[in-house]
Amino acid sequence: MISRRRFGQAFAAGLAATSLAACSSKAAAPAAPPDLRAGSGEHTSLGELKHADAGVLTMAYHESGPATGQPVVLLHGWPYDPYSYVDVAPILAAAGYRVIVPFLRGYGPTTFKSAQTVRNGQQAAVALDVVALMDALKIDKAILGGYDWGSRTVDIIAALFPERCAAVVAVSGYIVTNLVANQKPLAPQAELGWWYQYYFATERGRAGYAANRHDFNKLIWKTASPAWHFDDATYDRSAAAFDNPDHVDIVVHNYRWRLSLAPGEPQYEAYERKLATGPAITVPAITIASDFDGAAKDGQAYRAKYTGKYEHRILDGIGHNVPQEAPRPFAQAILDAARL
Repeated sequence: MISRRRFGQAFAAGLAATSLAACSSKAAAPAAPPDLRAGSGEHTSLGELKHADAGVLTMAYHESGPATGQPVVLLHGWPYDPYSYVDVAPILAAAGYRVIVPFLRGYGPTTFKSAQTVRNGQQAAVALDVVALMDALKIDKAILGGYDWGSRTVDIIAALFPERCAAVVAVSGYIVTNLVANQKPLAPQAELGWWYQYYFATERGRAGYAANRHDFNKLIWKTASPAWHFDDATYDRSAAAFDNPDHVDIVVHNYRWRLSLAPGEPQYEAYERKLATGPAITVPAITIASDFDGAAKDGQAYRAKYTGKYEHRILDGIGHNVPQEAPRPFAQAILDAARL
C-alpha cells in the first residue's frame, strides 16, 4: 500500500475524526457533499484481455478504446487489481483514448518467463515492467495514472523517463520509497497502522498471507476504505488476481525490501540511487488526495516535487482505492491532465 508515514498519519486522523464526530452530534447538519461515488459499480468487465512480452514478464493487460487514440496506462496497487478501473476505463474509451490496464507482476495472468528470475517486488523493477510493456505495445508516450503501488510507479516513470509521460495522475502524490527514511521510527499510534508490513517481515507472516490472502486482503480493503461498502462480487472479481503463483513472493519481497530486510537486484541499483535523491517530476501532473491521506491531504508535503504544470485535488469521503470508489472524478483528472 502507501508509504509507512502516510498510512500512520491517516490512521491517526481517522481516530481523531471519530472522536470529533462523537462530540458534535448536536451541530447543524452540513450541506450534502457531491456524490463522488456516482458511477461506481456500473460495469463488471474491463474488455479484452491481451498479453505482451514485457522484459522478464509475459504481461497481461486489458485494453479498450480506439487503437489510434492517445494511450492512457492505468496502474493498480496492493491488494487490488485492474478492476479498480472497471468504471474509469469506459469513460476514457468513450472519450477516444486507448486505455491499457495491466496486471502488475505477481497478479492475475501476468507471469514470469523464467522460473529462475528473482521474484522481486522492489519499486524500480515494477516501474521498468511498465516501461517494457509500453515498448512492446509501441507506445512512445502515454498519460499515466495510478494509486498505491500504481501511483509510486507513475511517479518513478515520470521522474526517470519523463519523455515517456504526456502527463500523470498520482493518488497520494509523491510516494517514491526512500530506504533511509523508512528506517526512522514513527510514533506508536502511527506504527500501528503499518502492522501488516511487520507481519510480512516474519516467516509466520509469509505463511499466514499465503494461507489467508483472500480474507487478509479483504480486511485491508475495509481498513483502507471504511466508507466504501463494496459487495462480495466486487471483491471476488479482484481477489482472483491474488491466486497468481508469484503473488505472495512479490508482495512479501516488496515490503521487506522497503525495510531493507531483503536485497534488491544489481540491475536496478542505478535507478534506485537516482530515486533516493528525490528527483522532481517535470511533466504535467494532477495529484489526488482522499481521506486515506490524513494529515497529508492538502498535498503541501510533496507540492515542491512537481515542477511542471500542476493541480491538486481533494476527494473528501473517499478511501484509498480512489479510481474504483470515485471513478468519475478520477477519469476527469485524466482528461484534465491531458489538457494541462
